[in-house]
Amino acid sequence: MANPLTPDVLLDPVVLTRALVDIESVSRDEKVIADCVEDVLRRAGHLSVRRLGNTVMARTKLGRDQRVILAGHLDTVPVNDNLPSTVVDDLIYGCGTSDMKSGVALALHLAVTLPDPRYDLTYLFYEAEEIESEFNGLNLVAEAHPKWLQADFAVLLEPTYGLVEAGCQGTMRVRVHTTGRRAHTARAWRGVNAIHAMGELLRRLEDYHPRTVTIDGCTYREGLSAVRIEGGIAGNVVPDDCFLDVNLRFAPDRSEKQALEHLQEIFHGYELEVTDSAPGALPGLKAAPAREFLAAIGLEPAGKLGWTDVARFAALGIPALNYGPGDPALAHAPDEHVEIGKIRDGSATLYRWLAD
Repeated sequence: MANPLTPDVLLDPVVLTRALVDIESVSRDEKVIADCVEDVLRRAGHLSVRRLGNTVMARTKLGRDQRVILAGHLDTVPVNDNLPSTVVDDLIYGCGTSDMKSGVALALHLAVTLPDPRYDLTYLFYEAEEIESEFNGLNLVAEAHPKWLQADFAVLLEPTYGLVEAGCQGTMRVRVHTTGRRAHTARAWRGVNAIHAMGELLRRLEDYHPRTVTIDGCTYREGLSAVRIEGGIAGNVVPDDCFLDVNLRFAPDRSEKQALEHLQEIFHGYELEVTDSAPGALPGLKAAPAREFLAAIGLEPAGKLGWTDVARFAALGIPALNYGPGDPALAHAPDEHVEIGKIRDGSATLYRWLAD
């Protein structure tokens, strides 16, 4: 098909947002949109372009003292009868409008219209952010081409509603197992009910008081939640197994090791199986480009409540923050949308920061 990302479309980040949204790109099916983005970037003579799978990297080589990464994922969650995009008043509706094709549009617009930025820039348009980490484009790049990720600072264009959300929480999921002894429910006294044994664990969760931590002026509120419980095999059998899945969202001043130690303290006396874990990221606001970016925005940053790929940059020693026009509360919703005014404001802010 002809590339819908024409020169005229690329000049307007609002029109570009719609064009990107209308290229369906559910996770693991990003080839078409990656082809279109790569074609656009290769036509920009001031950029060096490389590709890995469905992740496209482009960079300037201007000899600046510092390098900044602008990164955005190309994939979306499955379409929910919300394509093609539509416009109602100041809102663009469609799958991925908020998370995060409006952010991708800002980066792609800058990539082709700003040949002489104040920093050297690396643009990363990557695949498979919405699914398992093993498929994540940034993860694959870090393994195959770590030099692509070398920089002094990074901005992840995740939806933040035009605010700076610095760092991110870490996340850890553990499974707790209680056991009992099977019996017929007509003779329940002969058994030991593994589901009943979960009562103590649930009481500990109910009594839990999460920390609130402020780091570099950014506040992170921790949370501990039971997210799944499984037990029982039949309506007339006392169950001998029960499993509880618990998710801890922890502030970035804790390491994964410290998070696990915290859970072991809470669930003392029980074995924990870690089923998923990812570290948080500290705010990263002390780097010179970060301070200049905050000055361009003119608003105080907030802590990111949730996990994002800024943690991947933090693990590489690159300070990073989240900034994008979408509303995070609308991500993945059937009525997902983005405000046109937020796109224009975001574009103006990034241009002011990078061009002045």
